Amino acid sequence: MLRFVSFLLIVSFGANSYANNLSDAWVGEAASQKRALKSVKADHFMVASANEKASQAGFEMLKKGGNAIDATIATQMVLNVVEPQSSGIGGGGFLLYYNTKNNNYQYFNGREKAPKKAYETMFLDKNGKPKEFLEAVQGGMSVATPGVLKMLKEVHEKYGKLPWQELFQPAIDLARNGYEVDDRLLVNLEKAKYLKNFKETAELYLDKNGNPYPIGTIIKNEKLAKTFEIIAKEGIKPFYEGELAKKIVEKVQNSPKNPGLLQLSDLKNYEVKIGDLVCATYRLKYKICSMPPPSSGGITVLQILGILENFELEKLRPNSLKATHLIAESTRLAYEDRNKYIGDTGDVPIDQMLDKNYLKKRSSLIDLNKAKSNFEAGKFSQIANDNKNNILASYQQTEPFETTHMSIIDQEGNAIAFTSSIEYFFGSALSVEGFLLNNHMTDFSFIPEIDGKKVANRVEPFKQPRSSMSPTFVFDQNNKLKMVVGSPGGPRIIQFVTKAIIGVLDWQMDVQQAISLPNFTVLNNVIELEKDTKIAKLAKDLEKMGHKVAVKDQVSGLHAIVIDNDNKLIAGADPRRGGLAIGQ
Repeated sequence: MLRFVSFLLIVSFGANSYANNLSDAWVGEAASQKRALKSVKADHFMVASANEKASQAGFEMLKKGGNAIDATIATQMVLNVVEPQSSGIGGGGFLLYYNTKNNNYQYFNGREKAPKKAYETMFLDKNGKPKEFLEAVQGGMSVATPGVLKMLKEVHEKYGKLPWQELFQPAIDLARNGYEVDDRLLVNLEKAKYLKNFKETAELYLDKNGNPYPIGTIIKNEKLAKTFEIIAKEGIKPFYEGELAKKIVEKVQNSPKNPGLLQLSDLKNYEVKIGDLVCATYRLKYKICSMPPPSSGGITVLQILGILENFELEKLRPNSLKATHLIAESTRLAYEDRNKYIGDTGDVPIDQMLDKNYLKKRSSLIDLNKAKSNFEAGKFSQIANDNKNNILASYQQTEPFETTHMSIIDQEGNAIAFTSSIEYFFGSALSVEGFLLNNHMTDFSFIPEIDGKKVANRVEPFKQPRSSMSPTFVFDQNNKLKMVVGSPGGPRIIQFVTKAIIGVLDWQMDVQQAISLPNFTVLNNVIELEKDTKIAKLAKDLEKMGHKVAVKDQVSGLHAIVIDNDNKLIAGADPRRGGLAIGQ
């Protein structure tokens, strides 16, 4: 049986959180022993996702002559069955698509949107204080309008090859015939004790006494099988306008806890956004492209790399003290800008944030021999003065990380980088006809204003909350696709993705080696070193340099594909989870 890992985040809420708006507490089960993985090589196509059965479903679509779009849909639907705590049709996501025929790349934004009736103080208690995250997340109030299904349908209508109905069959069969409870699902169920208060969800995943089923138990989800059959046969209209839509709204509005605001009109009027990626060159050799706002991920990945390119990182050893210090300080600088300026698609000074001269000046703030006690966000002419609304982009108690990512390249060279989520594990805990509804409303800032000034990521009707999801493409200097990568991990996604890119581009590592590199991340100016790895041995030396250090589990979920100079596909999966790359 495959072994999985997961984690639970407990809220950290204090006065200093205003500056960094990120929780610094990780609590949950320890990471499973890492699997010893080798990269997978193929000549024609490749699928890398968070679950073997899901990767197999995508692989089968490619074998049948389908393309990357077809494989993505089949993979996501199986993930909805076997990884219900992470993603599914009740959630949202960002999909990057590279079309080899015209060398074009664009994003499809299926991120959830706030309901029409949403209001900026909806997560404040009667005393005007922010609700505790675990209180706010449960039930209907946290449910935003799901967009991933409509996004996948639009992408398929534009570019898909196989019939829509055929893409759902692996998931239908698996939901109907059943799948085994693994340790990742079990641990999440044990942590989410409140699931027993939500009848339909409890019936799926808990026994009659309200306890999770043990590892190896076969779970069958007949309701989800029937839901998928309806969507496969009739398309997405039942979900956004028909009987399924009515059931979703009824479940949200009549939730036993925190009744919500979603209406039928929110579902019917949901629109997918399509647009250009945010891109920047790296070391004059590469062009890196990722997701623009409402993701903070793309800009921040590019800022970290834009600062690092002013140093000879390639001459430093991976896991060395100097490399770790340099990457950490570059990350701290980028996160200061992220925390202050990146909200929804509003007044984000993207061009100025990625300006090479600006990033060179930022790099000059780094002392190679010691850590700075604090960094400040940069100042931009586009942000005229302190009276601008986005004095602080977001104030969040936490950014949970039960998300998933897949990287896919088909036989024609088309590529997908797709990160999807229902936000917290098991989302809002509300199930409708076999699938869970998201809790992405809690990705908004609970506090709408600070010192009389509006927070950019405050709740507003129809708005999309800020995200850290960072699906990414890397191109060489001839604009040829070189790498497809992404990861789950909440605010740490950005740093996980950056690590993999540095490993491949700067340190010339095999993609699996880059993914398997020990993780380290910086949040709230604390360097978190991955427990039980070589990098944890740097703790004392980093402290001597002035860093605050914590050693803890760092459970990324990177899935990446590299195209080598001979056009061979080389893929890797994260050994910290149960993902798998399959190619031919």
